[in-house]
Amino acid sequence: MGSRRARTGRGWDARPPRTGEASTPSLRRGGRGRAAEDAEATAPPDEAEMAREICLRQLAVRPCTRAELAGALANRGISEEAATAVLDRYDEVGMIDDAAFARAWVSSRHARRGLARRALATELRQRGVDAEVARAALGELDEETEAETARALAERKLRSARGAPDAVFRRLVGMLARKGYPPGVAIRAVKEALATQSAEAAEFADQIDADALADAEGDVDRENHPADG
Repeated sequence: MGSRRARTGRGWDARPPRTGEASTPSLRRGGRGRAAEDAEATAPPDEAEMAREICLRQLAVRPCTRAELAGALANRGISEEAATAVLDRYDEVGMIDDAAFARAWVSSRHARRGLARRALATELRQRGVDAEVARAALGELDEETEAETARALAERKLRSARGAPDAVFRRLVGMLARKGYPPGVAIRAVKEALATQSAEAAEFADQIDADALADAEGDVDRENHPADG
């Protein structure tokens, strides 16, 4: 009996807490209680903080223009006032730089996809880049570089092209046009590429009046793209 009593001293009394006692210790330790915790959990988050998190997630995927980030914030219901404040701050610290974005876009898309200035201008416009900023970035891609790229694209496609020279010619010119090359650049690039492929192709290429054909195609092109004419 004596030993059983000793076990009820300090450190031995391990009786389970009674119903309702579980929440009491947190209050004794200075906790705020369940009501305060529930209120914090349901409180609306700070809108500026939400805007920053949305922007950071977007920028973690790839560089973005200011217009792209503004669109993402609007889609998430961020007010224009909060969005402007956050985007202005990101402008100040250099996290948003449309000029740098445009230069990098022109360089990478021309190198990887062979896109010409017209196609690149369209892509920059779709991403909300200001016209003057886009024009400055596109100015770094000169006509000589554009013509060399068109010729390289035509030569590469010509290696796997099949069919009569006239059909191949039309397909390759169309391919370059879709990448934004003006008619004159596309026609001359394909003509030069054909001239080195085979005797038959060279003979066909020799009959092409690139200047006359470019003028004719240019008239049609200006009708379809009056703003570029």
